[in-house]
Amino acid sequence: MSTFVFGLAFMALAAAPPTKGKPAAPRPAAPAATATVPSPTAAQPPKRIFPFPIEEHLLPNGLRVLLVKFDSPGLVGYYSLVRTGSRNEVEPGHTGFAHFFEHMMFRGTEKHPKEQYDELLSQAGVSNNAFTTDDCTAFHAFGPTRALPLIIELEADRFQNLKYPEDDFRTEAKAVLGEYNKNYSNPTEKMEEALLDTAFSVHPYKHTTMGFKADVEAMPSRYAYSLEFFKRWYRPDNTTLIVVGDFDAASTLQLIEKAYGSWSGRSATIAIPSEPPQTRKKAVNVSWANPTQPRLVLAWHTPETRVSTPWAALQNVLGPYLFGPTSPLYNDLVLERQLVTSLSGTYWDHRDPNLFGVFATLKSEESFGEVQKAIDATLAELRAGKVDAKRLEDIKSNQKYGLLNSFDEIESVGLALVFSISPTGDPRALDALFNHMDALQPKDLVEFAKTRLIDTNSTAVTLVGAGAKPPPGIPEYTPQPAPSTGDAKKGGAR
Repeated sequence: MSTFVFGLAFMALAAAPPTKGKPAAPRPAAPAATATVPSPTAAQPPKRIFPFPIEEHLLPNGLRVLLVKFDSPGLVGYYSLVRTGSRNEVEPGHTGFAHFFEHMMFRGTEKHPKEQYDELLSQAGVSNNAFTTDDCTAFHAFGPTRALPLIIELEADRFQNLKYPEDDFRTEAKAVLGEYNKNYSNPTEKMEEALLDTAFSVHPYKHTTMGFKADVEAMPSRYAYSLEFFKRWYRPDNTTLIVVGDFDAASTLQLIEKAYGSWSGRSATIAIPSEPPQTRKKAVNVSWANPTQPRLVLAWHTPETRVSTPWAALQNVLGPYLFGPTSPLYNDLVLERQLVTSLSGTYWDHRDPNLFGVFATLKSEESFGEVQKAIDATLAELRAGKVDAKRLEDIKSNQKYGLLNSFDEIESVGLALVFSISPTGDPRALDALFNHMDALQPKDLVEFAKTRLIDTNSTAVTLVGAGAKPPPGIPEYTPQPAPSTGDAKKGGAR
């Protein structure tokens, strides 16, 4: 899945779950460029949006367990969320390791080697998978409730006792390089790589979840580092277990306590470098070797996701308001003048400041100027105070009820929790998100646009195919040197 996606990430992934080893497109962002926008004031007491009670337990070793009963007779989902993603890759030469290590977690243990692990789950009717984002790595299993004791046993074993020889490590490293080459044979994925590399200077969001290509190529020589990576991050205090479906809570908790109770250790302390405010407009072009439709992405540094602030709610609404199918811009560029074949907002909730933007696929490179002009005019109107209050309320309602309507199966419920906990650490973050969304007013969008959606805070990436001319004055993208951002130390809170 491309990281050029808009809106509530877990809704998209619930509809199309990522495959094992394929990063579920996340996206970067940076700190605010200017003044702080006041937080909307909720007119009502906080309301509970997530419709299922969450029974929460914290084991003595720091492992958090969330039990969520769901009407799915005889079926259960089991999620293991590790709050470590490409954001944690601060050491030069070691980008892409969170995603790579997701692969290694399927290599088995002494008690349950890989082949036995796969066979036991298959015989029990359990499907399992995993994905990595900028901020987390998540493993999920789905199957009959009667298989839950087996799932708990196998997952607890590999999280505590993962073991693989160096030959297996090297084999998997080559597979990951093949995945990198496959992914970046897609023009849109290459644009993402250029966008992040250009927009960020020091924050680890500078690289994609796959990592810098040179680092991926060097992975076969990182066996010792892989063992250290496991010790640093796959620790109980950095992990949340989520059980969703038809199960007995008391007996399930007992099984988890027995299987994970002896797991010990503390995850690493890590200093994530703060991205400095951007002070000039940036733009690069990617020239594609083969014929393809021209593309444009324009993005701005915006704030991180927090339960205490309205920024995530505002950006989840602002994307469809400005660029969605009901927007005047979409009507102009897609339906009336037909200059572009697709137009969408790009936003993904992130633990640190990230990017909000717009992605367009054009019919002709000759339209770059007109498309940019139309986007600029739309933003200028918003900064000047023009907001369609009714359409804003309709979008807010659509976001809320679209989410609630997606809760018709275990996977959508589990992923909603994964993607709300990942950036915030709070299992009730969805309630906060939609309470902030309810409180949003037109003035909040205007103030956000005035302080964030400005030229000096923007990065543009264009892409043209063979034989096509890029917009005049835009330099060709060249990869930037990987920054030296520090290291991680064992122990302590993050």
